[in-house]
Amino acid sequence: MGVLNVTPDSFSDGGQWLDADAAVAHAEAMIAEGAEIIDIGGESTRPGAESVPEAEEMRRVIPVIERLVRLRGHGERFVISVDTMKPSVARRGMAAGAAIINDVGGLRDPEMLAVVKESGAGVVIMHMQGEPRTMQHAPHYNDVVREVRDFFCNSLARCIDSGVPAPRIAFDPGIGFGKTVEHNLALLRHLPELAVASCPIVMGVSRKSFLGKVLGSANMADRMWPTVALTSYARERGAQVFRVHDVKPNVEALRMTEAIIAV
Repeated sequence: MGVLNVTPDSFSDGGQWLDADAAVAHAEAMIAEGAEIIDIGGESTRPGAESVPEAEEMRRVIPVIERLVRLRGHGERFVISVDTMKPSVARRGMAAGAAIINDVGGLRDPEMLAVVKESGAGVVIMHMQGEPRTMQHAPHYNDVVREVRDFFCNSLARCIDSGVPAPRIAFDPGIGFGKTVEHNLALLRHLPELAVASCPIVMGVSRKSFLGKVLGSANMADRMWPTVALTSYARERGAQVFRVHDVKPNVEALRMTEAIIAV
Protein backbone atom coordinates (compact mmCIF):
# COMPACT_ATOMS: atom_id res chain seq x y z
CA MET A 1 0.00 0.00 0.00
CA GLY A 2 1.74 3.14 -1.25
CA VAL A 3 1.08 6.33 0.73
CA LEU A 4 -0.13 9.28 -1.36
CA ASN A 5 -0.60 12.32 0.89
CA VAL A 6 -2.22 15.17 -1.02
CA THR A 7 -1.77 17.47 1.97
CA PRO A 8 0.37 20.49 2.80
CA ASP A 9 1.21 19.28 6.30
CA SER A 10 1.71 15.51 6.56
CA PHE A 11 4.56 14.67 8.92
CA SER A 12 7.10 13.36 6.40
CA ASP A 13 6.08 14.55 2.93
CA GLY A 14 3.63 17.41 3.42
CA GLY A 15 3.28 19.54 0.31
CA GLN A 16 5.23 17.26 -2.03
CA TRP A 17 2.17 15.78 -3.75
CA LEU A 18 -0.43 18.49 -3.16
CA ASP A 19 -0.51 19.33 -6.88
CA ALA A 20 -2.67 16.78 -8.75
CA ASP A 21 -0.11 16.29 -11.53
CA ALA A 22 2.63 15.58 -8.98
CA ALA A 23 0.32 13.23 -7.06
CA VAL A 24 -0.57 11.17 -10.12
CA ALA A 25 3.08 10.99 -11.21
CA HIS A 26 4.08 9.80 -7.74
CA ALA A 27 1.32 7.18 -7.78
CA GLU A 28 2.58 5.92 -11.15
CA ALA A 29 6.10 5.66 -9.74
CA MET A 30 4.89 3.68 -6.72
CA ILE A 31 2.89 1.33 -8.95
CA ALA A 32 5.98 0.75 -11.08
CA GLU A 33 7.87 -0.15 -7.89
CA GLY A 34 5.28 -2.74 -6.89
CA ALA A 35 2.51 -0.96 -4.98
CA GLU A 36 -0.78 -2.85 -5.35
CA ILE A 37 -2.86 -0.31 -3.41
CA ILE A 38 -2.59 3.48 -3.63
CA ASP A 39 -3.85 5.05 -0.39
CA ILE A 40 -4.91 8.66 -1.01
CA GLY A 41 -5.37 11.00 1.93
CA GLY A 42 -6.30 14.68 1.98
CA GLU A 43 -6.11 15.34 5.72
CA SER A 44 -3.01 14.97 7.84
CA THR A 45 -3.40 12.75 10.89
CA ARG A 46 0.00 13.56 12.39
CA PRO A 47 -0.01 14.26 16.15
CA GLY A 48 -1.49 17.69 16.78
CA ALA A 49 -3.12 17.99 13.35
CA GLU A 50 -6.29 20.04 13.04
CA SER A 51 -9.28 18.79 11.06
CA VAL A 52 -9.61 19.90 7.43
CA PRO A 53 -12.98 21.18 6.17
CA GLU A 54 -14.94 18.58 4.25
CA ALA A 55 -15.01 20.58 1.01
CA GLU A 56 -11.24 21.13 1.08
CA GLU A 57 -10.51 17.46 1.70
CA MET A 58 -12.71 16.53 -1.26
CA ARG A 59 -11.02 19.15 -3.44
CA ARG A 60 -7.65 17.55 -2.72
CA VAL A 61 -8.64 13.90 -3.00
CA ILE A 62 -11.42 13.35 -5.53
CA PRO A 63 -9.66 14.68 -8.67
CA VAL A 64 -6.66 12.45 -7.94
CA ILE A 65 -8.89 9.39 -7.54
CA GLU A 66 -10.64 10.20 -10.83
CA ARG A 67 -7.36 10.54 -12.70
CA LEU A 68 -5.98 7.31 -11.24
CA VAL A 69 -9.15 5.49 -12.29
CA ARG A 70 -8.46 6.59 -15.86
CA LEU A 71 -4.87 5.38 -15.51
CA ARG A 72 -6.16 2.01 -14.30
CA GLY A 73 -8.40 1.90 -17.37
CA HIS A 74 -5.26 1.96 -19.52
CA GLY A 75 -4.05 -1.34 -18.13
CA GLU A 76 -2.32 -0.52 -14.84
CA ARG A 77 -3.26 -2.99 -12.11
CA PHE A 78 -3.82 -1.48 -8.68
CA VAL A 79 -6.58 -0.72 -6.18
CA ILE A 80 -7.41 2.75 -4.86
CA SER A 81 -7.95 3.36 -1.15
CA VAL A 82 -9.29 6.60 0.31
CA ASP A 83 -7.76 7.53 3.67
CA THR A 84 -10.39 9.58 5.51
CA MET A 85 -12.37 9.88 8.72
CA LYS A 86 -15.27 11.70 7.02
CA PRO A 87 -18.19 9.60 5.72
CA SER A 88 -18.99 12.18 3.03
CA VAL A 89 -15.44 12.02 1.64
CA ALA A 90 -15.49 8.22 1.77
CA ARG A 91 -18.81 8.14 -0.09
CA ARG A 92 -17.53 10.49 -2.81
CA GLY A 93 -14.28 8.57 -3.03
CA MET A 94 -16.08 5.31 -3.59
CA ALA A 95 -18.31 6.90 -6.21
CA ALA A 96 -15.19 8.22 -7.97
CA GLY A 97 -13.64 4.75 -8.15
CA ALA A 98 -11.95 3.86 -4.87
CA ALA A 99 -12.47 0.33 -3.56
CA ILE A 100 -11.20 0.59 0.03
CA ILE A 101 -11.97 3.00 2.87
CA ASN A 102 -9.03 3.41 5.24
CA ASP A 103 -10.58 4.90 8.38
CA VAL A 104 -8.11 5.93 11.06
CA GLY A 105 -11.18 6.79 13.13
CA GLY A 106 -11.93 3.08 13.37
CA LEU A 107 -15.60 3.35 12.29
CA ARG A 108 -16.43 5.31 15.43
CA ASP A 109 -18.77 7.40 13.29
CA PRO A 110 -21.86 5.22 12.66
CA GLU A 111 -22.36 6.90 9.29
CA MET A 112 -18.98 5.59 8.13
CA LEU A 113 -20.14 2.05 8.81
CA ALA A 114 -23.24 2.80 6.73
CA VAL A 115 -21.04 4.01 3.86
CA VAL A 116 -18.99 0.81 4.02
CA LYS A 117 -22.14 -1.29 3.90
CA GLU A 118 -23.91 0.57 1.10
CA SER A 119 -20.83 0.94 -1.11
CA GLY A 120 -19.51 -2.60 -0.83
CA ALA A 121 -16.12 -1.19 0.13
CA GLY A 122 -13.30 -3.02 1.73
CA VAL A 123 -12.43 -1.29 4.98
CA VAL A 124 -9.32 -0.83 7.11
CA ILE A 125 -10.36 -0.26 10.73
CA MET A 126 -7.58 1.39 12.70
CA HIS A 127 -7.24 1.70 16.45
CA MET A 128 -6.59 5.20 17.76
CA GLN A 129 -6.82 6.44 21.32
CA GLY A 130 -8.26 9.97 21.17
CA GLU A 131 -8.02 12.04 17.99
CA PRO A 132 -5.03 13.31 15.99
CA ARG A 133 -5.06 16.72 17.68
CA THR A 134 -4.74 15.24 21.18
CA MET A 135 -3.78 11.58 20.79
CA GLN A 136 -0.19 11.93 22.00
CA HIS A 137 -1.12 13.79 25.18
CA ALA A 138 -0.13 11.11 27.74
CA PRO A 139 -1.72 8.01 26.16
CA HIS A 140 -2.46 5.32 28.75
CA TYR A 141 -3.45 1.63 28.65
CA ASN A 142 -3.66 -1.05 31.28
CA ASP A 143 -2.78 -3.68 28.64
CA VAL A 144 -2.33 -2.19 25.17
CA VAL A 145 -2.30 -5.53 23.34
CA ARG A 146 -5.49 -6.77 25.00
CA GLU A 147 -7.25 -3.44 24.58
CA VAL A 148 -6.41 -3.13 20.88
CA ARG A 149 -7.50 -6.72 20.25
CA ASP A 150 -10.74 -6.12 22.16
CA PHE A 151 -11.36 -3.10 19.95
CA PHE A 152 -10.85 -5.27 16.86
CA CYS A 153 -13.25 -7.93 18.17
CA ASN A 154 -15.91 -5.37 19.02
CA SER A 155 -15.51 -3.66 15.65
CA LEU A 156 -15.84 -6.95 13.82
CA ALA A 157 -19.06 -7.74 15.72
CA ARG A 158 -20.48 -4.30 14.87
CA CYS A 159 -19.65 -4.80 11.20
CA ILE A 160 -21.18 -8.26 10.99
CA ASP A 161 -24.31 -7.12 12.85
CA SER A 162 -24.60 -4.29 10.30
CA GLY A 163 -24.23 -6.60 7.31
CA VAL A 164 -20.54 -6.05 6.50
CA PRO A 165 -18.90 -9.50 6.26
CA ALA A 166 -15.47 -10.34 7.69
CA PRO A 167 -13.78 -10.85 4.26
CA ARG A 168 -14.21 -7.10 3.58
CA ILE A 169 -12.44 -6.08 6.80
CA ALA A 170 -8.80 -5.50 7.72
CA PHE A 171 -7.42 -4.19 11.02
CA ASP A 172 -4.62 -1.74 11.73
CA PRO A 173 -3.25 -1.54 15.31
CA GLY A 174 -2.54 2.16 14.79
CA ILE A 175 1.15 2.32 15.58
CA GLY A 176 1.85 5.86 16.79
CA PHE A 177 -1.81 6.82 17.12
CA GLY A 178 -2.34 7.52 20.81
CA LYS A 179 0.56 5.30 21.85
CA THR A 180 3.99 5.70 23.43
CA VAL A 181 7.15 4.07 22.10
CA GLU A 182 6.65 1.28 24.64
CA HIS A 183 3.06 0.72 23.50
CA ASN A 184 4.18 0.54 19.86
CA LEU A 185 6.91 -1.97 20.65
CA ALA A 186 4.51 -4.11 22.69
CA LEU A 187 2.06 -4.26 19.77
CA LEU A 188 4.85 -5.26 17.38
CA ARG A 189 6.16 -7.84 19.84
CA HIS A 190 2.72 -9.44 20.20
CA LEU A 191 1.50 -8.99 16.63
CA PRO A 192 0.14 -12.54 16.20
CA GLU A 193 -2.13 -12.03 19.21
CA LEU A 194 -3.94 -9.20 17.39
CA ALA A 195 -5.30 -11.45 14.64
CA VAL A 196 -9.11 -11.66 14.57
CA ALA A 197 -11.21 -13.98 12.37
CA SER A 198 -8.60 -14.24 9.61
CA CYS A 199 -8.97 -10.53 8.84
CA PRO A 200 -5.68 -9.13 7.47
CA ILE A 201 -3.47 -7.04 9.72
CA VAL A 202 -2.36 -3.77 8.14
CA MET A 203 0.96 -2.33 9.29
CA GLY A 204 1.59 1.41 9.14
CA VAL A 205 5.01 2.08 10.65
CA SER A 206 6.60 3.90 7.74
CA ARG A 207 8.82 6.83 8.80
CA LYS A 208 7.03 7.19 12.14
CA SER A 209 8.58 9.12 15.00
CA PHE A 210 8.98 6.14 17.34
CA LEU A 211 11.62 4.80 14.94
CA GLY A 212 13.68 7.94 15.43
CA LYS A 213 13.20 7.73 19.19
CA VAL A 214 14.44 4.13 19.29
CA LEU A 215 17.40 5.04 17.07
CA GLY A 216 18.17 8.31 18.84
CA SER A 217 17.98 10.23 15.57
CA ALA A 218 15.86 13.21 14.51
CA ASN A 219 16.77 12.72 10.84
CA MET A 220 13.74 11.62 8.80
CA ALA A 221 16.03 9.83 6.31
CA ASP A 222 17.22 7.51 9.07
CA ARG A 223 13.73 6.00 9.39
CA MET A 224 13.57 4.31 5.98
CA TRP A 225 15.68 1.21 6.66
CA PRO A 226 14.11 0.53 10.08
CA THR A 227 10.77 0.63 8.25
CA VAL A 228 12.07 -1.99 5.81
CA ALA A 229 13.26 -4.14 8.72
CA LEU A 230 9.84 -3.94 10.36
CA THR A 231 8.12 -4.86 7.10
CA SER A 232 10.13 -8.09 7.00
CA TYR A 233 9.59 -8.75 10.72
CA ALA A 234 5.85 -8.05 10.60
CA ARG A 235 5.37 -10.25 7.51
CA GLU A 236 7.00 -13.16 9.30
CA ARG A 237 4.73 -12.45 12.29
CA GLY A 238 1.59 -12.56 10.17
CA ALA A 239 0.88 -9.05 8.88
CA GLN A 240 -0.36 -8.99 5.29
CA VAL A 241 -0.69 -5.35 4.18
CA PHE A 242 2.08 -2.78 4.52
CA ARG A 243 1.38 0.95 4.22
CA VAL A 244 4.68 2.58 3.21
CA HIS A 245 6.16 5.70 1.66
CA ASP A 246 9.21 3.97 0.13
CA VAL A 247 7.71 1.20 -1.97
CA LYS A 248 10.66 -0.46 -3.72
CA PRO A 249 12.81 -1.45 -0.70
CA ASN A 250 9.75 -2.66 1.21
CA VAL A 251 8.54 -4.76 -1.73
CA GLU A 252 12.01 -6.30 -1.99
CA ALA A 253 12.00 -7.05 1.76
CA LEU A 254 8.61 -8.76 1.40
CA ARG A 255 9.76 -10.87 -1.55
CA MET A 256 12.88 -11.98 0.32
CA THR A 257 10.96 -12.74 3.52
CA GLU A 258 8.27 -14.69 1.68
CA ALA A 259 10.91 -16.69 -0.19
CA ILE A 260 12.33 -17.77 3.17
CA ILE A 261 9.02 -18.60 4.82
CA ALA A 262 7.76 -20.17 1.56
CA VAL A 263 4.47 -18.29 1.37
